[in-house]
Amino acid sequence: MANDRTIGMWLYQNGGGDVIQKKMIKKLQDRGIDTITELNLRNAVAKNKNIICKSGGIRHKLNELDLFFSYNAGEQTQYQVYLYQALNRMIPMINSYDAFALTEDKFHTSFVLRNNGVMTADYKLCHRDDTVELKKILRRWGKMIYKPTDGWGGVGLTKIENRASLDMLMPFLNQMDLRYFYVEKFIDYDNTDFRVDIVDGQFVGCYGRKASGTDWRTNITSGGSVFLREPNDEIIDIAIKASNACGTDIAGVDIIYDRTKEEYVVLEVNGIPAFATPEQEKLGLDFNDKKIDLIVDLIDRKTNKGEK
Repeated sequence: MANDRTIGMWLYQNGGGDVIQKKMIKKLQDRGIDTITELNLRNAVAKNKNIICKSGGIRHKLNELDLFFSYNAGEQTQYQVYLYQALNRMIPMINSYDAFALTEDKFHTSFVLRNNGVMTADYKLCHRDDTVELKKILRRWGKMIYKPTDGWGGVGLTKIENRASLDMLMPFLNQMDLRYFYVEKFIDYDNTDFRVDIVDGQFVGCYGRKASGTDWRTNITSGGSVFLREPNDEIIDIAIKASNACGTDIAGVDIIYDRTKEEYVVLEVNGIPAFATPEQEKLGLDFNDKKIDLIVDLIDRKTNKGEK
């Protein structure tokens, strides 16, 4: 009997992603779901009512798929994101465009989390010309972090510890023609965090990340390192609540412990959290299979003809 469902997939291939993809395709096939891979929206063209993309030399109308699963943070372009939004008007996506766009923006994420009872770092968003307000915030907080609202991997994060460092930063930011500045109060923590993976509202796994040397950023791309770490029930509950608030099907929630306020704080909700790499699996991170199973369950449910 021929499979009656077909999904598109664009999943990163480095760091063991190719192995993850093969496992996922096999499990989907067992449920009667075909998969078209290598559907990079960078190579897609929108023509009249169709979004067309080649894979293996074959042209596919993406808007006629049952679902599109996009999972590649490192190779995104504005063009891809633009088509992502258009495609999600026609078919289900994982994550949905709305959830993707929300988690790509640090201010909007913090704003939504706070309004849903999830604690974040204290933050301010102000107009780029409002340097008076920025100086007031610095005096009140003592230390703060400038964050690009759409950055990832720790890129562009700048610690502002005094008036001199703020004055040095402002000309560079003005050259970038930013219309607003987003800053967070610097949190006193032990330079480690919890990365908690959530799929479909369920806990998948957790590991810790530790900043290197005198750096305060735990991001792997900024020199941070991974270590085994078990979460407690409070951390898991916070991560699930944060994921639900952002409307994400899949999320990696970064949590730290504020030693001054003695409470856990969500730093970020990542909509495309990586699977454990082969090297990390050797360290003992063993959540990949569970994550694959939950994603397959999710795709199966979202493409079920009877539930559409």
